[in-house]
Amino acid sequence: MTKRFTALFSHRQDQPARAHQERDDMKRSLSLLALLLLLPSVVAANEKNSRPPNVVLIMADDLGYHELGCYGQKWIKTPNIDRIAAQGIRFTQFYSGNAVCAPARCCLMTGKHPGHAFIRTNNAAKHLHHLASKFGWEFDGQRPIPDDEVTLAEVLKQKGYATAAIGKWGLGHFGTSGDPNKQGFDLFYGFNCQRHAHNHYPRFLWRNHKKEVLPGNDRTLNGETYSQDKFTEVALEFIRENKDRPFFLYLPFAIPHLSIQAPEKSVAEYRGKIPEEDYKHKGYLQHPTPRAGYAAMITHMDRDIGKILSLVGKLGLNDETLVIFTSDNGPTYERLGGSDSEFFESAGPMRGLKGSLYEGGIRVPLVAKWPGHIKPDSTSDHLCAFWDLMPTIAQLAGTKTPKGIDGISFAPTLLGEPGKQKEHDYLYWEFPSYGGQQAVRMGKWKGIRQNMLKKNNPDPLRIELYDLDADIGETNDVAQANPDVVERIRTAMKEAHDPSELFPIKPIDGTQQ
Repeated sequence: MTKRFTALFSHRQDQPARAHQERDDMKRSLSLLALLLLLPSVVAANEKNSRPPNVVLIMADDLGYHELGCYGQKWIKTPNIDRIAAQGIRFTQFYSGNAVCAPARCCLMTGKHPGHAFIRTNNAAKHLHHLASKFGWEFDGQRPIPDDEVTLAEVLKQKGYATAAIGKWGLGHFGTSGDPNKQGFDLFYGFNCQRHAHNHYPRFLWRNHKKEVLPGNDRTLNGETYSQDKFTEVALEFIRENKDRPFFLYLPFAIPHLSIQAPEKSVAEYRGKIPEEDYKHKGYLQHPTPRAGYAAMITHMDRDIGKILSLVGKLGLNDETLVIFTSDNGPTYERLGGSDSEFFESAGPMRGLKGSLYEGGIRVPLVAKWPGHIKPDSTSDHLCAFWDLMPTIAQLAGTKTPKGIDGISFAPTLLGEPGKQKEHDYLYWEFPSYGGQQAVRMGKWKGIRQNMLKKNNPDPLRIELYDLDADIGETNDVAQANPDVVERIRTAMKEAHDPSELFPIKPIDGTQQ
């Protein structure tokens, strides 16, 4: 082509018609050359625009709604998570899947609310202990989700995503149907069993089916290798290795779940600056300065999140990466393990903590950023929950979700298109533990049943009713004054509950509710 341009420029013709023809040929050739020269950048731009977003989904463990700076925390510093909120959106009415670890994670991974989800409470897989020696388990793990459950990772594999789960799994051990490598994840690294995660200086972590021994750790208060640091290290490796293709990085960190443990450098930031107080220690390892230690865990995690955000930026992936941060349920209760949710006002003005279907046990933080797509420094009061994450991420990735899920995509809210946002008629929870509970959020109304499984409860089906617009602390039961609302909530509780043989709630498993 270049030789043709040279000939066209150097060749002269005396005949006018021929000269015009040559000039037209030259213009066409120049246009073609320009197109060819631009083609690589055009193709690259089109590929960039058509590539589905990378997804980094970070989940803390037992972090309260009020334990982040962007949600009003005074003592604990979380500048990097706050930056996600500042550069994106902060949700004020987002809910976990349930009040404790495993059932919440099941809702997130499968897009189903607790009335349909397979896992509905924490439940050790002791019935599978015969597999321990075969697969090298030291902890039994939790009851596994079955093969026919479709996870968020499997949904994204349809679009060619590289997938990793790094942190705490809790939905089935290796060698079972809940094995994360059988549920759509190319890489799993961390704690498979949540009991294993009760110490942040473990003797080993799992890399897929292999144990990775951590020298210098013996499951005491301190050690040589902090598990959180390993999670971050492997997450950074995964991002680097998959920077040229869409990736899904699921980071269910084990912080700030007990035991209270953090490297000395992180604890030193708070020691002497946060007042300590005598208390009666119960459960988990005892930390000498538990409030400072607890704050240090969260700030240490926040710093690691900063490293992840920094790498995404250095690789030029900011505009192609959706980052989401949330927590699996509310904060810990009764100074267990030295925790102090009252001092930190961990649940803010809300009633209840971990294990409770009152607001403090299930309303959790959610912040997200995606430059060029999510408006910076925005806030949403859209009602949504863990089971909405699957259809939301699937829509943004351009892939399909399985039939029978309960989630509704809130992608329109993320993208600043509220007119396109579909709403839930209600959000539903059930929890066959901590006395047995049911709850429904319906607009401003919150209906809840408590102590459904306690002996000698004269009315296990009684519904408490709260107007959350006027009473976020759920202190004033207005059921008697609003019988029509109570009946609507009773109907919702009945239609949302599918009985489970594994997790029965006898008062509602029959026809009368």
